[in-house]
Amino acid sequence: MMNRVVLVGRLTKDPDLRYTPNGVPVATFTLAVNRTFSNQQGEREADFINCVVWRRPAENVANFLKKGSLAGVDGRIQTRNYEGQDGKRVYVTEVVAESVQFLEPKNASGGNPGGFGGQREQGNPYGSSGNQNQPFRENNNNNQGYTRIDEDPFAGGGQIDISDDDLPF
Repeated sequence: MMNRVVLVGRLTKDPDLRYTPNGVPVATFTLAVNRTFSNQQGEREADFINCVVWRRPAENVANFLKKGSLAGVDGRIQTRNYEGQDGKRVYVTEVVAESVQFLEPKNASGGNPGGFGGQREQGNPYGSSGNQNQPFRENNNNNQGYTRIDEDPFAGGGQIDISDDDLPF
């Protein structure tokens, strides 16, 4: 059996951070994910997907993401039910996030640390490098293979000179 979800979208409001009676952090948020097609009026619609994240990543989400932040979520779908205040059974379907990636630079939406990982390392403004043994450090000469977000060589939009010999086809 397989239950895997990968989403990229924007938060519809600030995350809600709470703690269980045992002190375990849990954050909930809704992700607006655009559909790949337009409706009959030519407008793009979106799905609004409820997400839950636990423990340290929940605190990171609450501290660094806010309404409008672009985020990637990797997790699984879970359904649950409970008895509402009116005595009726309430059914909930949500994504339980195993990983939340911050997909914008810090200044793009005003406060979240962009980057490549949901876990923010101390002193690392760009999130996790994905390799816990060799974290990305801003002024480290050994970080070959990394491109800083603010030093994107393709950001200028100019033409790039590539010979036909370099093309794979």
